[in-house]
Amino acid sequence: MTDLNKRSMLKLAALTAAAAAALAGCGKKEEPAPAPAPAPAAAAASAPAPKPEPLKIAFAYVGPVGDGGWTFAHDNARKALEKEMGDKIVTSFVEKVPESADAERVFRDMASQGNKLIFGTTFGYMEPMLKVSADFKDVKFEHATGYKTAENMRTYDSRTYEGAYMAGVIAGSMTKSNTLGVVASIPIPEVLRNINSFTLGAQSVNPKVKTKVVWVNEWFSPPKETEAATALINGGADVLMQNTDSSAVLQTAEKMGKRAFGWDSDMTAYGPKAHLGSAVINWAPYYIKATQDALDGKWATGQSWWGVKEGAIDMVSIAADVPDATKAKIDEVKKGLKDGSFAIWKGPILDNTGKEIVAKDAVADDKFLGGVNFYVKGVEGKVPGDKK
Repeated sequence: MTDLNKRSMLKLAALTAAAAAALAGCGKKEEPAPAPAPAPAAAAASAPAPKPEPLKIAFAYVGPVGDGGWTFAHDNARKALEKEMGDKIVTSFVEKVPESADAERVFRDMASQGNKLIFGTTFGYMEPMLKVSADFKDVKFEHATGYKTAENMRTYDSRTYEGAYMAGVIAGSMTKSNTLGVVASIPIPEVLRNINSFTLGAQSVNPKVKTKVVWVNEWFSPPKETEAATALINGGADVLMQNTDSSAVLQTAEKMGKRAFGWDSDMTAYGPKAHLGSAVINWAPYYIKATQDALDGKWATGQSWWGVKEGAIDMVSIAADVPDATKAKIDEVKKGLKDGSFAIWKGPILDNTGKEIVAKDAVADDKFLGGVNFYVKGVEGKVPGDKK
């Protein structure tokens, strides 16, 4: 091989090697590794938390929601609760539930339908609710006006006797016959306490008054309430109060030209000429607190008894012809009840047989008030069932 051929072969080899190197250098660049997917926990953290299911709440009412009194007041409070809590809750109610075994069926239905907070709004629901509460430990039960509790059942009440006392102050100043009348429902401590407090309020401004009572043995019976009111007026009473749930007593007073009070709710519209004022209950503050307790996991058994101090009791829509001095007295009572400087049940207090039941300057405690089973001095007759 000549030197020329050798040089040509070497040159060709060099060019081949260079071409191969060039081709290698011009190859496709390696793609960067894809970013790792977010960890499941991090993804969950960035997403909005699921909205909690609303708390289901049920109410059992002894009367119709349109009774204008007791049940009407509870249902107004239920509506106020809905407005306050918004979509945190869902409420429902069953009206006209008898104080009987039927109440147990209603409570069981409510619990079975997923309600976790159940309110029973009358004294006669106590035993049925207590029985059902034992079978639904994950449900919280609230019983109005009772005294029995369980781990998942508590009681609540309003100091209606404070409203009755204020009604008495007005009645004592407005009566011309010095005879007052009360249409009473069922002879339990709550009702007896109200009759007595009404009388004590009247006596605070007019020691001459006496109180007559007619019992109808029902919470809501407009015909019986009308009949009882008529009998009281025919017996000389010119100012009436009731511890029943309808507006029948006020309407009867309107028709017969006498005066009367609204009870539980503002009843002015039912008898504007007869109406002297309404002793009202506002259940909303308690319902809001109880619901918030349940939502916050702070609900615990116990007993609550709220009055003027807590915004649960008031005397409203006092008639224009009530003397200014009487209105001022009502304001003083409200202030004293709010700040604790005034006690309705302060001795000396006698029963209507002359026996001292609260000693001079002593103040009856809640235990005493919860067991009232007598009439105070000035109330005529005997308590039903009293054999003395």
